[in-house]
Amino acid sequence: MGKSGNFLIILIILSFSLLPSFSSVKGRVNYSVPIDYTKLNIEEVKTKADFFYNSALKSKTLNDDMTFALNLYTVLTNIEPENIYYALKLGKLYDVIGKNRYAKGQYYHAMGLDQKRPEPYYYLGDFYYDREQYKKALKFYQKAYENGYTSHYHTLYKMGDIYQKFGDTKSALQYLEAASSFSSEDALREKLIQVKNADSVNKEFYRK
Repeated sequence: MGKSGNFLIILIILSFSLLPSFSSVKGRVNYSVPIDYTKLNIEEVKTKADFFYNSALKSKTLNDDMTFALNLYTVLTNIEPENIYYALKLGKLYDVIGKNRYAKGQYYHAMGLDQKRPEPYYYLGDFYYDREQYKKALKFYQKAYENGYTSHYHTLYKMGDIYQKFGDTKSALQYLEAASSFSSEDALREKLIQVKNADSVNKEFYRK
């Protein structure tokens, strides 16, 4: 991208930074200067958005990085409204700062764009998992699994964890053992030992 392209990206960031921080959080972004999207290099805007996104997730607060990420993904969404990736990124940003309605709105929007993709279901599963609404989380993780996340470690692990919480050790073992094919982390090994011990107790109890 040339100097004019870089200038436009800087202009976008500066124009947003002059607005109240919650303008994008509220879903209403008013440009203080007109922006000619045709002169933007989409890949470079995406790279910058991803950079601010990763920084924002580390702090999980509505700081400058969070605001810039929200604003740039909003621009990208305006340019490519059918892009699931941007909707999920916006949803996650809203999610971590507790803007639940906007987060779910973006996740469901992504789901509506392609109901066969596993990612929106996984993100919704995480949304409910993080809020300890495990029944809803399991429903969306199961859908992500059915749509292709059969080898996705975090989906498998969290489904196993939820089944463990529900006392269904047989199902918990099914998903945790599948997850062990993709990771050997200590937390997983310890959980497998716990669930296997609980499953042995359950089998002994029902045998009696």
